[in-house]
Amino acid sequence: MSEPLDRLVQHAHETRVIVIGGGVSGLVAARECAKVGLRVTVLEASDALGGVVRSAEVGGMTLDVGAESFATRGGVVRDLLDELGLGADVVSPNPAGAWVAGVPGVGAAPLPKGGVLGIPDNPFAPDVRRVIGWSGAWRAYVDRVRPPLTIGHALSLGKLVRSRLGARVLDRLVAPVTSGVYSARPDDIDVDLAAPGLNAALTRTGSLTGAVAELRARRPPSRPADAPASDVPVTAGAAKAPAPGGAVQGIVGGMSRLVDALAAGLRDADVEVRTGVRAGGLSQVDDGWAVSTSVDDEPLRAQAVIVALPEGSARQLLAPVVPGLEEGDPIAPVVEVVTLVLDAPVLDSAPRGTGVLTVPGSHVAKALTHSSAKWDWVRDAADPGIHVVRVSFGAQGEEPATAALDDDGAAHLALSEAAAMLGVELPASSLRAAHRVRYVQSQPAATIGRAAVTQAARGAVRAVPGLGATGAWLSGTGLAQVIPDARDEADRVRSVALWRS
Repeated sequence: MSEPLDRLVQHAHETRVIVIGGGVSGLVAARECAKVGLRVTVLEASDALGGVVRSAEVGGMTLDVGAESFATRGGVVRDLLDELGLGADVVSPNPAGAWVAGVPGVGAAPLPKGGVLGIPDNPFAPDVRRVIGWSGAWRAYVDRVRPPLTIGHALSLGKLVRSRLGARVLDRLVAPVTSGVYSARPDDIDVDLAAPGLNAALTRTGSLTGAVAELRARRPPSRPADAPASDVPVTAGAAKAPAPGGAVQGIVGGMSRLVDALAAGLRDADVEVRTGVRAGGLSQVDDGWAVSTSVDDEPLRAQAVIVALPEGSARQLLAPVVPGLEEGDPIAPVVEVVTLVLDAPVLDSAPRGTGVLTVPGSHVAKALTHSSAKWDWVRDAADPGIHVVRVSFGAQGEEPATAALDDDGAAHLALSEAAAMLGVELPASSLRAAHRVRYVQSQPAATIGRAAVTQAARGAVRAVPGLGATGAWLSGTGLAQVIPDARDEADRVRSVALWRS
């Protein structure tokens, strides 16, 4: 080994990095730093790792109560699972697809499989017409005959769909998808972020439905045109039914196995992982950083720090040491997910596919996932006639209907909503067990103006030597975005720490 390389290896072993936050982004960042021999400590305020990727025992079964799947695009999540020895346990969901409930005059119907974010390419297709009716289909057809000169560059998805295709397409097809996938209203979704290329195709084809058809024709089979820009459900843990055709996969036994494997790998790499330890503050010192904690008498010292916390907590911790980064806690969607284990043979036929999205305002729940219909491993873990459903409450600017209820009240409201959304009778006696969890989601990356906010935050953090930040609030929600972002930020921070003078 050459002398310069010897010095670099020795320097790596003497360099300490503290990762604050034990969610997936923090664990991946810690893993990347440990790969090159850095001394790494992970601090997690709660008693469990994984953040919104978590499981719980409900009714005698270990089930996902947070994120239950990952987007397959880019292959980054699958590659990591292969590295961790979990590749053989990756599974695809039942392709039956989701329904939409709360449709005026219709009740519920399968969500059309074609389209982009619920926007159809043919409003007269039978599955589309069933939801929007003949009047809605003829109104949407006006899009095809409007003069091309009226077409411009649209920013708001809601405004674009409303003007081109009318209220029925917006309210009955697009709004259920954006609410279920992004926890956001269509008017607040940036077209270019949620559906890249749609505006350009609109200009080329002269109509929105034509633009959708063009995008669908250009997409490879592995990336359906209507697959959402984030995991379904998003890794914020919402129990969302997938947009039809959404390219997602899961893990037999639950997504928390990813967390377990990451944690095991960190232990094998001699990474110090400390749960129940909250970082109280950051301060710069001569050789790097000092991190005060809720349990240590003296601050911990490190040459570099990576903050992998939710936005509000991250800004609060970083603002005092990052000029230009405001501490304010942005208003973010609050979601409550109630997982129900039901003795309900009536659900054996999966009457409404793998889940249900709702027309906003029609139900107090926004979405339902029929987990035992969606995932074979969940079905196989249950006794005959036993079913698992996950009901999601709350969206952007909307307090969950369960917020003021105790756990029993939340479970019975979820049961009532599940019965209504699935179109079956589910008496109180069918409820075997329930689990409730509350999440504060990251602001959806596809909302208007969000890209500028995150870009400014990144720039401010990266201007401070030895400091990094990662997580869904910066990368966008979904493991397919969180994992590569955590890797890139860890690589940037560790490079600076290793090569500093």
